[in-house]
Amino acid sequence: MRIVVDRDKCEGLGMCEAMAHEFFEVGEDGFVELLDERPAESHRQDIAAAVDACPVLALSLAD
Repeated sequence: MRIVVDRDKCEGLGMCEAMAHEFFEVGEDGFVELLDERPAESHRQDIAAAVDACPVLALSLAD
């Protein structure tokens, strides 16, 4: 599993960070930064919830 960020869509709202702070962080530039682009499969549920919480659809999961 790999987390994909579309930086053209990201508005730095921080929903992903609020849902899964160990994988996402809004940087000083106002865009999300991935702390672990390829997390373990055991974290899929938490990461999928964070991806789904993005109001601008800037996040996705790839297998």
